[in-house]
Amino acid sequence: MGQQTIQADTGAEAYLAVLADRGVDYLFGNAGTDFASIIEALSKAQLGEAKAPMPVTVPHENVAVAMAHGYYLMTGRPQAVMLHVSVGTANGICGILNAARDRVPMLFSAGRTPINEDGPLGARSIYIHWAQEMFDQAGMVREIVKWDYELRNVQQIETIVDRALTLCMTEPRGPVYLTLPREVLAEKPGAFSFQSPSRMRAATAPAPDTAAIDQAADWLSKAENPLIITASFGRDVEESALLGAFAEKYALPVICYRPRYNCLPTDHPLHMGFEPGGLIGKADVIMVLEADVPWIPSLHTLNPDAKVIQIGVDPLYANYPVRGFQCDLPITSDGSMAIRALMTAMEGSESKGAVAKDARRKQAADQQHAAAVARDAAIERCATGGPMQLPWVAHCLGNVMGENDILVNESQIPTPFLGHRKAGTYFGNSPAAGLGWGTGAALGVKLAAKDRRVFAAIGDGAYMFGNPTPAHFVSASMDLPICTLVVNNRMWGAVRKATLGLHPDGAASRLNRSPLTAVEPSPEYEKIAEASGGYGERVDNAEDLPGALERALKAVDVEGRQAVLNVQTAYDDAQALADARR
Repeated sequence: MGQQTIQADTGAEAYLAVLADRGVDYLFGNAGTDFASIIEALSKAQLGEAKAPMPVTVPHENVAVAMAHGYYLMTGRPQAVMLHVSVGTANGICGILNAARDRVPMLFSAGRTPINEDGPLGARSIYIHWAQEMFDQAGMVREIVKWDYELRNVQQIETIVDRALTLCMTEPRGPVYLTLPREVLAEKPGAFSFQSPSRMRAATAPAPDTAAIDQAADWLSKAENPLIITASFGRDVEESALLGAFAEKYALPVICYRPRYNCLPTDHPLHMGFEPGGLIGKADVIMVLEADVPWIPSLHTLNPDAKVIQIGVDPLYANYPVRGFQCDLPITSDGSMAIRALMTAMEGSESKGAVAKDARRKQAADQQHAAAVARDAAIERCATGGPMQLPWVAHCLGNVMGENDILVNESQIPTPFLGHRKAGTYFGNSPAAGLGWGTGAALGVKLAAKDRRVFAAIGDGAYMFGNPTPAHFVSASMDLPICTLVVNNRMWGAVRKATLGLHPDGAASRLNRSPLTAVEPSPEYEKIAEASGGYGERVDNAEDLPGALERALKAVDVEGRQAVLNVQTAYDDAQALADARR
């Protein structure tokens, strides 16, 4: 441990030096007049005269936040985002809500309109400096961030940066918000000293209560039909392996419901698919592992005698205003620590209930076989014609993906048709489902894993929300070639599905395109990528998709260019209604 002293021309230079020292690799920025001293400090760093995170110019705030989100998913390290005062913060809120609900840490920051009308360096000098000021700029995000603060002077920089980074990385993780007044960034500290490395650390993850673990172990050991439901467990590949070993040892079926990650490899013998409806009615013990919504009460009927264990760093999801799922035993714990403790507590019970365990293994094998047969039949039915069916899109995508390729999915393509995907190769959108996440997240993933091929499957509505022109600009400027499939059904499919679910025989069901759901005439999305030097192609028929994917991957792999396929898909009202009732 030691102390570093630098000669800092500005507060911005001192701030960026501390960020770099704390392991922040990138500053994803959408600049405004509040950035003047930040840009000066970054320029000094580019000349080799200062230290700073690598700046990434992102021409839209939603893309910037999503890139930081994606980068964390791959690395486990929080990054910094800086936006332009109040208006930039407002544009970034959707992405911050996604990060908050996905428990993704980041230092989300914005400049603050100058406080002084004249006088100190950095005081107001531009017309917009009056209208852009707010009484409480942080109030826009206070409900969804873990902490917010306004930097008051350069003497605070080390303390405030360390507090921001340690709080965002303390469980439950999430974004924090820091406002940076222009006058403070313009201050001239001269000799600026800070500890390196930091003397502050994120708090340790919560460990499970022994008595609660013993109770859960007893219930699971005695259960005839136990079930694990998870959604947000498995970002770390080791987590997925641990869950797989636990499930296999004790014959515990696992449902990955609305997963954000590969909670289990899809070919795991106890992977029971992605829908809980067929199993929760029979389950006598349900272990909910980091799942905010383990089932839909209005759609899925729970066994009334089932005991429910909920495990997570915040098993009751205290920041959700309403969440009333049955919980007979809440266990506050890091998920991996809880599983290890359960395995220790259940040691020696492997032979108990051997008949029931064998029956569960056979049921899982039979269900996986039946599902595979059904998938094969579905693929055969939709292998030709157009607009094409979503299972075919997923099947073709799975066929071209290598075992280490990564998919960022913000679409309705059915995950069972992607083939056998191992842990660490799939990222789904946040439970907040703020549209526009996928394109930027895929860029962040690629930035963190430049040696791996990255795909993005994005619905046409989500693609527009993702600000494709800025996103494709970043892809070209940062040399991040991604293969994007715009899954284009020319409507807000989720809105249509919700309408039919609530009013199955209503007026909307008699219209092919009900009000506020149609996205027609459909833009030529493939041409947006072409404007940034990428490869674009529209694909109308199912039989043409494999060849189009081959051409897109040639552009990505051989030519080093991004590629966009505008894939024309069908929308099936009957299937949507069935999905809504599942």
